[in-house]
Amino acid sequence: MKRKAFGRDTGLSSRMFLTMFLLGALYVGFFALLLQAGLSVGFLIVILGALAFFQYFTSDKIALAASRAKIVSREQAPDLHDMVERLCAMSDLPKPRVAVIPSDVPNAFATGRSPKRSVVAVTEGLWRRLEPREIEGVLAHELAHVGNRDVAVMTFASFFSNVAAMLMWFGGGFGRDREGPPIALIAMLVYFVSYFLILALSRYREFAADRGAALVTGAPENLMSALQKIASDMTRIPQRDLRQMESLNAFYIVPTNWKKSVGTLFMTHPPLEKRLARLAQIAQEMGRPVAA
Repeated sequence: MKRKAFGRDTGLSSRMFLTMFLLGALYVGFFALLLQAGLSVGFLIVILGALAFFQYFTSDKIALAASRAKIVSREQAPDLHDMVERLCAMSDLPKPRVAVIPSDVPNAFATGRSPKRSVVAVTEGLWRRLEPREIEGVLAHELAHVGNRDVAVMTFASFFSNVAAMLMWFGGGFGRDREGPPIALIAMLVYFVSYFLILALSRYREFAADRGAALVTGAPENLMSALQKIASDMTRIPQRDLRQMESLNAFYIVPTNWKKSVGTLFMTHPPLEKRLARLAQIAQEMGRPVAA
């Protein structure tokens, strides 16, 4: 049966809305300046649009190939399939494809352009190192990303930032004349401002997925325990193995470089202690026990 939401995090929702609004306003202002400068960027938008379209519709295949994940059948991983099916029923989501990553690094990710075209992947290390209730918390977090359509949200949010990046590198060479605002400089400013806004949006989506997992399972303490165990075990993994997974850090539930991150502004995920504190607050609202 589907779980009912336990209250609403209006603060988090407001921050996500404000971030998207600021990104939209930034992009509208950017293109107003491009038009004022007489630039013809239609060709660039078509090219990048095609690339974004390709990435959006093949995000699952790209992520599976990059992580070396393999789709597994129910016969190959019956317990994992049972967990996913149970959580999907509770979340009112269609069952995604299930994959296993041949790595000892404990981690997981979900991707796909829509709930019907999604995939959830876990590493062999996660399955071995975590208890079933902790794995369930991790899977619920990943399914929350699927339900929130985070791949679509982040693809849309980053599209015009990529346009700005291309104009920055090409120095505004797509224009008909060189009079007007310094296009390369404007593109650079737009790119860097949007870069930090997109990172902020990514952090908010992680908070939202944590909350979604807590509400669906009804046990925030399980996800808390999983996050702590993943982060702790990762410090004992050889650096060579961690580097092999770095390309998908933005996708994983805990990035492999979580301990090396300098400054929240440059992080795709919220600091671990903040995630744990929010989950502890949700547990308190639910009347759930949380270890000190």
